[in-house]
Amino acid sequence: MQTYAISPEVAKHKAADVYAFMISGKSSDTRMNINLWDWIPGVGVISILRYFEKSGREELYHYLVDWVVRNHGKSLVHRTINSTAPFTILPALYGFQQNDSYLKDVLLTAEWLMQEAPRTREGALEHTVTENAVFPEQVWADTVYMSVLFLAQAANMLNSKEYAEEALRQLEVHLRLLQDGETGVLYHGWNCGEGNHMSAARWTRANAWIALGFPCIMQSLSKLIEVPIELRELYVRLMTSLISFQNENGLWHTVMDRPDFYEETSGSAGIAVGIIRAIECGLLDEKHREAAHRTAFALISKIDKEGRVTGVSGGTPVKETVEDYNLIPFKDTLYGQGLALMLLAEYL
Repeated sequence: MQTYAISPEVAKHKAADVYAFMISGKSSDTRMNINLWDWIPGVGVISILRYFEKSGREELYHYLVDWVVRNHGKSLVHRTINSTAPFTILPALYGFQQNDSYLKDVLLTAEWLMQEAPRTREGALEHTVTENAVFPEQVWADTVYMSVLFLAQAANMLNSKEYAEEALRQLEVHLRLLQDGETGVLYHGWNCGEGNHMSAARWTRANAWIALGFPCIMQSLSKLIEVPIELRELYVRLMTSLISFQNENGLWHTVMDRPDFYEETSGSAGIAVGIIRAIECGLLDEKHREAAHRTAFALISKIDKEGRVTGVSGGTPVKETVEDYNLIPFKDTLYGQGLALMLLAEYL
């Protein structure tokens, strides 16, 4: 019988390679520019933080501290859902060093989400971006990882039940609006104004943002508020449904119910990390770990000799048609590197 789990030694070397490529500047792709304050480097630094937590490598902590100092001025340019993502590392950094600037940034960003961030008529955070584009009344799965995760960690840091309750509300409304009643998996987006899922694509990376975000949020809120059993059940249905779409080789197609579409690495890695974190939280049974093992095993072949994670689709809004997702080209990206790094870190 095939054994899929990778060894700690393999994970150690591959994680080091992936991280080195992330910060090397070797790729000319703009999606590899870590010195920005937006969602792409945000996912990258969140993943580096997890790598630090699992490996104990002190230089990773110092890298993150220096990264904040180097890029903090850029955080003042935009207030959007996507540009909230990098703030997610500040509560953890504050736990190591009670820096007043971290505290100020967490408070200001949390209050912006609570009081000023646009909401749809359903009460969901409207997905906003730093680019010159607007998506009125649109709810995206991405928002859960880019902003709701931050709000949950801010709630934990500040012991704020108010923030915790709002994070839980956002988690509930996103699952309610995005989950497909037939298959149990998520659509990429929902248009509250039109009352539809737009292209109705069951996009794998959209599912990954909530597959991973939910258990991380639950861990952050555990001391402040109970996650209702009904919400847990929706998540468990999501995860068991996702596993049913996994290919035998451990990856998911970029639109999971379209086996004629290409397989996509970043969404697959994100779902696998979500499985592992959900098992830690008691949301999933131990028997589901094998699905994550298969993804980790497949991931090794997607990392080239330089540490580049291949098979990662470029970033995208909700597309007009399902077929459009299969036309998104592969790119070097910090979220691809980051989600792969996060999965490897779980095996250290």
